[in-house]
Amino acid sequence: MISLADIQQRIEQGALSPDGAIAQALEAIRVQDGTIGAFVRHDQRARAQDSGPLRGIAVGIKDIIDTADFPTEMGAAIYRGHQPRADAPVVMALRNAGATIIGKTTTTAFAANDPTATRNPHNHSHTPGGSSSGSAAAVAAGMVPLALGTQTGGSVIRPASFCGVAAIKPSYRLLPTVGVKCFSWTLDTVGLFASGVRDVARGLAAMTGRPALVVPAHIAAPRIGVVTQDFAGAPEPSGAEALQRAARAAEQAGASVRTLAMPEMVAEAWRIHPVVQDFEAHQSFAWEYGRNHDAMPPLLRGRLDQSRGGTPLDYDAAIAVAARARLALAAVFDEVDVLLTLSAPGAAPEGLSSTGDPRYNRLWTLMGVPCVNVTALTAAGGLPVGVTVIAPFGADARALAAAAFVEDALRA
Repeated sequence: MISLADIQQRIEQGALSPDGAIAQALEAIRVQDGTIGAFVRHDQRARAQDSGPLRGIAVGIKDIIDTADFPTEMGAAIYRGHQPRADAPVVMALRNAGATIIGKTTTTAFAANDPTATRNPHNHSHTPGGSSSGSAAAVAAGMVPLALGTQTGGSVIRPASFCGVAAIKPSYRLLPTVGVKCFSWTLDTVGLFASGVRDVARGLAAMTGRPALVVPAHIAAPRIGVVTQDFAGAPEPSGAEALQRAARAAEQAGASVRTLAMPEMVAEAWRIHPVVQDFEAHQSFAWEYGRNHDAMPPLLRGRLDQSRGGTPLDYDAAIAVAARARLALAAVFDEVDVLLTLSAPGAAPEGLSSTGDPRYNRLWTLMGVPCVNVTALTAAGGLPVGVTVIAPFGADARALAAAAFVEDALRA
């Protein structure tokens, strides 16, 4: 993988030019992407910008995010050749920070269920996860040091776990979703992938203008609450081992670690996440589903067919549950600084017909809290397995610092 921080340091020292860094990314794409299939398209003539903290940093953009100089096709035949007139604000934020938008990365159709042909760089017979398949795979394969994805259920954290990269699903609306194909306006969140937690933090800090997000040189040992999410079912052995290993490493490094049970209201929020997601999806895809039903990607079409019975009454009740659950979760953070939980049931499933199960991610997306994936172990077949560090809403700097603490402890 390519470290964003390392590229920045080499550029500052004069050991690497910004254009040289972009050229390295283009060469890596040329060599790797024929096998991995992480990019829908890329600009072979891309050059570095003249200034900005992210100059020389090549960035892949998930193909549901609007770009003025690349089509945005959303992984769906309905939008083949669709060319936005403007960049989404998150893309402009990257450009304004000096980054080079090198191309569009693959997405499951409409960031939903229908998978891409993208392969896991660690084991090509396994999925990279989804829906941000290409962004996670591009970073994991060392093609780019930074990539944008989105999460509505588990579409940033789960592929980050499967591909062995760091990622953040920030606090809800820290990054704007204007110019991003909407699935569920209550849930959709733009996130970032990079090789390590400090790299993710640098990228997020630069594009938001928030230097406090950069991980400090000294990190105080956090108070960690381990959450197994029993209401979501038992994990696979590799998932359970990853969580145990991360908790043990953090404790040995000086963190206070204890197991926490979630309030019943929080567990209830996990159960109603699909109600919110599907009800809003029917409105978000009203044109596609209503006017182009037969051209819709089949798994998403079937999902919408099955959820047509959702009522405004059901939805309003679910939104009320979510609001109460957010208050209950906020009270949990009176006892600990961060939570540590599963990023996925286990390692990436074999085959490309499924992107895996988001059941350990969806609660935190509904709660709107910042989540950071940290790679915790390598399972059979060379497949990574991650864990998630979670902080209170708005405490993204805390989440990143604690995740860096856990990452360091695991590497010690």
